[in-house]
Amino acid sequence: MTRVLPLLTASFLALAAVSGPGAAQQNLFAPRIIINDRAVTEYEYQQRLLFMQILRAPGDLEKEAMKGLIEDRLRLQEAKRIGVKPTEAEVRKGMEEFASRANLSADEFLKVIGQAGIAPETFRDFVTAGMVWREVVRAKYGATTKVTEAEIDRALEAETRKTALTVALSELIIPAPPGQEDAAMAQARSIQGQINTEGGFTSAVARYSAAASRDRGGRLAPMPLSNLPPQIASVILALGPGQVSAPITIPGGVALFQLRDVTASKEASPAMVQVEYARLRLPKAETTATDFARIRANADTCKDLYTPARGLPENQLQIETKPMSAVPADLGLELARLDPGESVLRDLGGATEMLMLCSRQPVSETPVDRSAIRNQILNRKVEAQSDLYLAELRANALIREP
Repeated sequence: MTRVLPLLTASFLALAAVSGPGAAQQNLFAPRIIINDRAVTEYEYQQRLLFMQILRAPGDLEKEAMKGLIEDRLRLQEAKRIGVKPTEAEVRKGMEEFASRANLSADEFLKVIGQAGIAPETFRDFVTAGMVWREVVRAKYGATTKVTEAEIDRALEAETRKTALTVALSELIIPAPPGQEDAAMAQARSIQGQINTEGGFTSAVARYSAAASRDRGGRLAPMPLSNLPPQIASVILALGPGQVSAPITIPGGVALFQLRDVTASKEASPAMVQVEYARLRLPKAETTATDFARIRANADTCKDLYTPARGLPENQLQIETKPMSAVPADLGLELARLDPGESVLRDLGGATEMLMLCSRQPVSETPVDRSAIRNQILNRKVEAQSDLYLAELRANALIREP
């Protein structure tokens, strides 16, 4: 408290110096503004102005002080209209919670601001208006505001995007059927040794790559480095822009990557990423392409695959959840390109497989608390509705100067 006190006292003295003799000559109990026939006095305005300066609030303090007082009057009037009234214990608890932000008790906080000229009622009224408004908004919107599982999944997905590095890659995949692995590796090494420009890599992709990205010159959309399988990410991390990786063995092929660009973020990278993905296999037939086109058109989530898989052998639809480090490199590379709900078709020789990303989440030492994420989303929604509610009250209010 000894560190806080000089700052608060200095703030008070500064305000007194600015206000000068004119402020003392004003009638502090005269109405400053009237909201729905309820006055805000000059005293209340000066107290709020001083309180905001003590808190080092941003913006034009004179405008913000008046705006805050008007909105608090509207909050309190609406609370009274619908019968919301906090108990003494609830108000005291709110005061303790606010004071704790400065590592003080409510009594210590009142003593400090009191020495700067702020009355206890000013602090109490400020806290009470906030408390009753939360109850008003909860009563109006709490039962009707919903959070879907998809919204929680998107919030978790957003967490995985907070990575330290985002990479833009181009890929070249050389097929390596059984017995031809050595030949594919030799070809990949030869290609790597001949490429020193992005244009050269693009030409090699057009000539040799078997990946679906071939039509785009092998270019992949920028992605967080942590989305890639660790065995590929570690190779990419060692590259500079324009460089081509050493050949990387993946199931059924050999991969080369060219790093086009890398950007750094100040956000922390998750230590590990976990993916949930679905694999739906159908034997090759004349109708396979049509069947998959229909399935993909009607499948927005992995759960939507259960219907078309009904009646198929159990192993033809698999939904798995694994850390990216445990996902085979070829699957991991495909999943790294996808957003949740997106899918890709893979040729497995005698069958075609639809690979869909269900979700991508950061893995931490503590389990993901979906209920906590739900509450965060719910609070954001209610806060947005609260702002509209208050704006509506203000628009319908009679606000005038005396």
